[in-house]
Amino acid sequence: MPSQIIPTKPIVIMFFFFLFFVHMTATAATAEKPNIIFVLFDDMGYGQPKCYRDATEFKTPNMDLLAKEGMRFTDAHSAASVCTPTRYGVITGRYPSRIGQYGVLTTFSKPIIPKTRLTVPSLLKQHGYDTACIGKWHLGMDWGSTPTGKESAIPVGTRLVSSPTSVGFDTFYGYTHARNFGMLIEQDQVESNVEEVETQPRLAKKIVSFLDDPARKKKPFFLYLPLCPPHTPIVPASEFADKSGLTGKDGPYGDWLYQGDWVLGQVLQALDRQQLRDNTLIMVSSDNGAAGRAYAPLRGCKTSIYEGGHREPFLARWPGKIKAGVVCDDTICLNDLMATCAEIVGAKLPDNAGEDSVSILPDLLGTAKGPVREAIIHQDYKGNLAIRQGPWKLIFFKDGKRELYNLQNDVSEANDISGLNTEIVDRLTALMNRTIANGRSTVGAQQKNEAEMSVNKVSTSGKEKKGKKEKNNSK
Repeated sequence: MPSQIIPTKPIVIMFFFFLFFVHMTATAATAEKPNIIFVLFDDMGYGQPKCYRDATEFKTPNMDLLAKEGMRFTDAHSAASVCTPTRYGVITGRYPSRIGQYGVLTTFSKPIIPKTRLTVPSLLKQHGYDTACIGKWHLGMDWGSTPTGKESAIPVGTRLVSSPTSVGFDTFYGYTHARNFGMLIEQDQVESNVEEVETQPRLAKKIVSFLDDPARKKKPFFLYLPLCPPHTPIVPASEFADKSGLTGKDGPYGDWLYQGDWVLGQVLQALDRQQLRDNTLIMVSSDNGAAGRAYAPLRGCKTSIYEGGHREPFLARWPGKIKAGVVCDDTICLNDLMATCAEIVGAKLPDNAGEDSVSILPDLLGTAKGPVREAIIHQDYKGNLAIRQGPWKLIFFKDGKRELYNLQNDVSEANDISGLNTEIVDRLTALMNRTIANGRSTVGAQQKNEAEMSVNKVSTSGKEKKGKKEKNNSK
């Protein structure tokens, strides 16, 4: 009996068709999830980029480019007017006042984000993202015991018990905070101690290396870039000397800010080079106002409860999704990164995560029918709080004094009108108390604050006491 002939050719063709289908399906699935980059400048004031103040003395060509190619927000706010608490809000989507974090941490401060808390990177990891943080952490690291040597030059090879890789980042390369800018940590150990002027160029190379890695085309990624400029130390590399065109004492500062903008340019060029531009949402902002530099019409600067302390530049580009050259006047918060990422990947946040994060995706896509947020809570380093709703901003000073401003008519916060608008003061006070009591400002089950919050003290003196600087809270 003749052997049966198996028609192998059609099977082979079908097999390769199946592989092609699987490949295309996987590629399409990846393409549906955009890469997300969040760039956070350090101490950049609202009035410093040219796209925010035409008369600025500084050069920010890459931020200006993003304003032309994407969306520029005019009413974006950090969670606080100093560094550490704002970064807590960015990574967790929660107001830092809920854990009593008003001041900033030091090199040996313990982590203030528990490993059990859902963060932006751990959320995105659950949805197939590679996650990386390159730059300034400033949210505490666990060294186990205090290392030997100087705080600014801990011996190379010293390992940490807990680093940013403990809260969702696959990759970390950077430093703890500005006072040890030359001590670089890779993953969970000290990699090198270098001259401060060398640090930003090293970070830039790591950023470009990450983006040029072929792996970036295989999986979506989340890249968090907390840059140092224009925060001290002011250490522009030699190739940036005089690039800002400023002279005198502002020359190095302007060059340093320009170098930070140049790093942003390296990111944009890498996205173009690797053909990642079209599927990447990039957002750029700052952690608080400029240090010691107020920019009219805003009142105050870094550390202030007034607008100059926490109203930030905020730019976003997402080709094909965000229209080019548009301006958005909606009030948003940097805390909103978590809920925005969740909506992008189709995730529902659990009740105990992102309690104060609201998705700004409708703003980005131009589909918002009204304000995305009901209100925003502000804080300064002294522990003074404020609540913003619509044009109204009510400040609760720790000594009991209150001030009310209509920012639509008085963005400079020059005229306290609390005495003329007692009903609005009462309404905003009730909203503040409800937000505190609920442990959240979004819809969901009530949560517990880890620190006492109260705005019920009322002063009749009409005078604000100076108060002492809050001690660092690293619990």
